[in-house]
Amino acid sequence: MRILAVTNMYPTNGFPGRGVFVQEQIKSLIAIGLEVRVLFIDRLREGPSAYYRMGSRLAGTIRTFGPDLVHVMYGGVMARRIVKQCRAQPILVTFHGSDLLGENLSGWARKLISRYGVWCSRRAAKAAEGIVVVARHLLRALPRAAQAARVRVLPCGIDMERFRPLDTVSCRRQLGWSNDAFHVLFASSNGDPVKRPWLAQAAVAEALTHGTPAELHCMTGVRNSEVPVWLNASDALLLTSLHEGSPTVVKEALACGLPVVSVDVGDVAERIEGIEGCYLAQATATDLAAKLSHVHQRRARLDCRARLDDLGLLNVAQRLKGFYELLAQS
Repeated sequence: MRILAVTNMYPTNGFPGRGVFVQEQIKSLIAIGLEVRVLFIDRLREGPSAYYRMGSRLAGTIRTFGPDLVHVMYGGVMARRIVKQCRAQPILVTFHGSDLLGENLSGWARKLISRYGVWCSRRAAKAAEGIVVVARHLLRALPRAAQAARVRVLPCGIDMERFRPLDTVSCRRQLGWSNDAFHVLFASSNGDPVKRPWLAQAAVAEALTHGTPAELHCMTGVRNSEVPVWLNASDALLLTSLHEGSPTVVKEALACGLPVVSVDVGDVAERIEGIEGCYLAQATATDLAAKLSHVHQRRARLDCRARLDDLGLLNVAQRLKGFYELLAQS
């Protein structure tokens, strides 16, 4: 089965951590026997006009590759234009979060662009043969015309071989971190205001005033191959985002046994429910600091890998393959 994967998120030399979850999903689809070709629309480098100039590249790739299905791996303008142009093959669109929810902390210009992107996402969802959302709460953002039979909730998988517990002292030595501090990891996204880095900084500052020897580490521009070292060197993952879909870093942290302190965002509550050592907090520095203090006092890694088996890359790829086959036959 031939799959054309079209995405605007993919690792580059300038942004090695951007879209790694897309790259990993594509690798896993190839690993289970699918023939996948990637068409990367580099929105960051080419600007918004990239979506309006991609028509000939898309048509040429479809003509030479002959896909059985086109998988659009993000919503917004890109998805809207693809579903309008491609009608010979079934179209599947995966929505990741902000493409359906918008961006509420950006400036006014960005908000207008974001709202247009959400409108495009909803139009694409109405026209596409199949829809994937990475978290259950995103179902509420889909248009009513999106029939349940053609919608799947399917988070991006994680590589359980790479994301596993490692020796903490050794990992800290690699990064040059002290063994005396309480290391709080913040998965930054190049200053994205939606991640609310100011709240993470305030929470760590508050924790310090109450005797927790916290140090904040912003994981920005880190290659994915190095992320397991950062997770295993840390004492807690801190998530303060205004909105998320299904944050991959939370699942990777759990696989490494790293406690998670997070605001109630995306599917985090579902992921950490019932796991001793993980905490949901209110979006205030005081409550986040209190939960970080609980993790510090507990001083223990997590033991929850068994509940992540369904999120392994190959398991998710098999479920996605089944959906491809269903859409191709309809």
